[in-house]
Amino acid sequence: MAAFSFSIHIPNTSFPSFPFPSKNVVSLPILHTLPHQNTLSLASSAAKHPHATSEHNASTSVTVETPPPGKNDNSTAFVIRARNRIGLLQIITRVFNVLGLRIDKATVDFEGDYFIKTFFVTDSRGNKIRDQKSLESIKMALVEALEDDDDDDATISITPPARGIMARKPRLEFGEGKGKAERMFGLMDVFLKNDPHTLQKDILDHVEFTVAKSRFSFDDFEAYQALAHCVRDRLIERWHDTQIHFSHKDPKRLYFLSLEFLMGRSLSNSLINLGIRDQFADALSQLGFEFEVLAEQEGDACLGNGGLARLSACQMDSLATLDYPAIGYGLRYQYGLFRQVILDGFQHEQPDYWLNFGNPWEIERIHITYTVKFYGTVTDEVLNGEKYKVWVPGEMVEAVAYDNPIPGYGTRNTIDLRLWAAKPSDQHDMEAYNTGDYVDAVVNRQRAESISSILYPDDRSYQGKELRLKQQYFFVSASVQDIIRRFKDKHSNFDEFPEKVALQLNDTHPSLAIAEVMRVLMDEEHLGRKRAWDIVCKIFSFTTHTVSPEALEKIPVDLMGSLLPRHLQIIYDINFNFVEELKKMIGLDYDRLARMSIVEEGAVKDFYELWPNKFHYKTNGVTQRRWIVVSNPSLCALISKWLGTDAWIRNIDLLIGLRDHVTNAKLQQEWKMVKKVNKVRLAEYIEAMSGLKVSLDAMFDVQTKRMHEYKRQLLNILGIIHRYDCIKNMDKNDRKKVVPRVCVIGGKAAPGYEMAKKIIKLCHVVGEKINKDNDIGDLLKLVFIPDYNVSVAELVIPGADLSQHLSTAGHEASGTSSMKYLMNGCLLLATEDGSTIEMIEEIGKDNMFLFGAKVDEVGALREKGAALKVPLQFLRVVRMIRDGHFGHKDYFKSLCDKIEGGNDYFLLGADFAGYLEAQAAADKAFVDEERWTKMSILSAAGSGRFSSDRTIQDYAENTWGIQPCRCSS
Repeated sequence: MAAFSFSIHIPNTSFPSFPFPSKNVVSLPILHTLPHQNTLSLASSAAKHPHATSEHNASTSVTVETPPPGKNDNSTAFVIRARNRIGLLQIITRVFNVLGLRIDKATVDFEGDYFIKTFFVTDSRGNKIRDQKSLESIKMALVEALEDDDDDDATISITPPARGIMARKPRLEFGEGKGKAERMFGLMDVFLKNDPHTLQKDILDHVEFTVAKSRFSFDDFEAYQALAHCVRDRLIERWHDTQIHFSHKDPKRLYFLSLEFLMGRSLSNSLINLGIRDQFADALSQLGFEFEVLAEQEGDACLGNGGLARLSACQMDSLATLDYPAIGYGLRYQYGLFRQVILDGFQHEQPDYWLNFGNPWEIERIHITYTVKFYGTVTDEVLNGEKYKVWVPGEMVEAVAYDNPIPGYGTRNTIDLRLWAAKPSDQHDMEAYNTGDYVDAVVNRQRAESISSILYPDDRSYQGKELRLKQQYFFVSASVQDIIRRFKDKHSNFDEFPEKVALQLNDTHPSLAIAEVMRVLMDEEHLGRKRAWDIVCKIFSFTTHTVSPEALEKIPVDLMGSLLPRHLQIIYDINFNFVEELKKMIGLDYDRLARMSIVEEGAVKDFYELWPNKFHYKTNGVTQRRWIVVSNPSLCALISKWLGTDAWIRNIDLLIGLRDHVTNAKLQQEWKMVKKVNKVRLAEYIEAMSGLKVSLDAMFDVQTKRMHEYKRQLLNILGIIHRYDCIKNMDKNDRKKVVPRVCVIGGKAAPGYEMAKKIIKLCHVVGEKINKDNDIGDLLKLVFIPDYNVSVAELVIPGADLSQHLSTAGHEASGTSSMKYLMNGCLLLATEDGSTIEMIEEIGKDNMFLFGAKVDEVGALREKGAALKVPLQFLRVVRMIRDGHFGHKDYFKSLCDKIEGGNDYFLLGADFAGYLEAQAAADKAFVDEERWTKMSILSAAGSGRFSSDRTIQDYAENTWGIQPCRCSS
């Protein structure tokens, strides 16, 4: 049985007789009646549209025939001729099913790109359908379903016959239909207005009709929900127009695949990009609400972990702002990244129930589903004399689409982030219900939904590895089906596929897309291996965000063979042909062949030496819209004032103009005031969160990132212990010379990462010791911020004076958190690793505090092992931990063992002396307010290179080959 949902495509149609702007069409129920006739061909209706394409004319027909005597006498035969495309049979069977009809039998014949399918149908009692009016209604339903082709994801909804047949768009060719359409477009001839009265009415309407609360009694959260839906209306309006524009222009599109999108909150970002934040704030104020208070009601969409996920979100913002035709694909996790709870200094993970109160920003597309297959066997089938592989699955689930409009800044373009949720296949459900096995049906549902339930399932067990692989393939399969469906809606020749499709794989998680596209092209489109491989080689680009081989995805062969048997065959085939090509290039160098084999772990260097043109180094970036305009409005206003324009919000290279004013005393004073305002916000948050009051005169010293040994939060804590030890041993006069510090650390440790969890515990016990020591007072405080996320980052980053980026050289592929701090005028204390190297080129070493071994020195230092000399200060602070100065002596023993006795892989001891010197240099600069402020201004002025706008433009021009496709106002 077909699934109870489907997608169809509707080509853009012009209506020259009605003067209206580019605008979306509303969905209205319209009951259609047709004149009596035995055959209805879409060729006739299409011909009445002067702008209909020749390709569309005569493409589909529906005919009712009488079966020959003695053959299916009790059935009515519906003969359908249509161009074959993904999901077509699903649409047809869905129409029959919803109308309460039974399909007794079906036959199919092929005629070039078309199929002619005959359905022998009876009514619900098994009788032949004789009533002419009923026949016409059924034909009309089929015609509506097969004809509607206007934008990428237009919908059709069919209700039971007693309630009429409802279609998305009016037909202009039948008498009064023209008048109906004229009235419709007359009602929709302008966009939603943004004046205070209209906004207030729209908000109150959503309070009453969407949130279902009385407009005379609703709280802040209900007001936020109404506000969010009001904003979403305006997003959808632009989103519709953008999709119609893309469909009409048919440009080459980018399909951006990422298993992580750390979007954060949407309200403020959406309103700023739409350019109507102030209008909404004024309208709310007149209703007695504060915009900032309502914005705080929104929870974070934590569908990712760390820099990779936030990078994906920034890149979507830039794609929309720069008008590129793009779609993002990801997973709609029921539970996002875990909620970090600290109890007695220990990290505990709790589910992040981010969907408990709904998500007003998404649009559920229950009619857009794709079947995803798992397990089973692979058989051979002969078609037209050619042998093809057929995958017979052992399990199927449905992928349901949820669309999230992503608006660009300074443009009407609004693109789509499509997230997939896993649901059980209707086929399995119906089998269970038909046999009365309710429990089995529930189990099937739970097993299917688990695929998209949690971000990064624990893969330490076989079951965890299987779920992770299922998750990755589910996401890839649904996305590839959607991409190919979009292509086939307008094109029939797959040789054009590389001209219309660019597929970006964001890290290794979506890498199965390569084998999946090969499978679809060979097994379902029957292109042949060579032709399919030529296409695949032209459409994919892949970005890795790590330089550690252990961080790459590795799939056990037996697991792959069990879960995805056809894909394992394809991968082996790709690898065999690849190795044969290698032999022609490098000969029988078996060691190198083994390293470069796909089925074995390989070395990037070997590939680079053969194909250097395929490797591109690109600097990642972050969006200034989120990380200055949204999170630091005071700085945003100040920059616009001194540059004399706000054009830098789209063209961040203009920030360099701040250098012309760096010596201006007035700018310096205003710059310091902005920083103080942001420090006040952060201090208030720290007090509310921890009860700890901190001094605004102190340097706010921050390290916020994923907890990991290579990121060396432990080095930071050891430095804090050293500072504490020094202060404790000073006399009162010397203490007066100490630069006060508020040290802030935030980040999550992976649930199974014990060393990272011990670092979190150490941070808490050290902080408890320091913060309660009356001898120390405001000279030193240590705060751990729990459950660090995008919203918290929007408070922390603008308020930070100094930001630490301490990864051991050679381990950080890029690092984007430093870019956010740099944009906000925060000074960096860092190793020369990742993006720091390029930051040195932009702002100079004099405006940073650098330390540590260089990447070419790391190997030699590690080889010294226990012979490596470390400073006495390092040995002393480690001894303090070992001796239980901060408690939990036995618990921290393994942590100390990891950094002493030749086990210090990440070189904390080797870099400790340089780290202390860099900290002393930061102290010296901080007390010189004019120097510090100049360094801060120059940091922001030099951050233009690190905008995701530049990153995306680089990709578009040099990798994807896509062009802007701006939707007119």
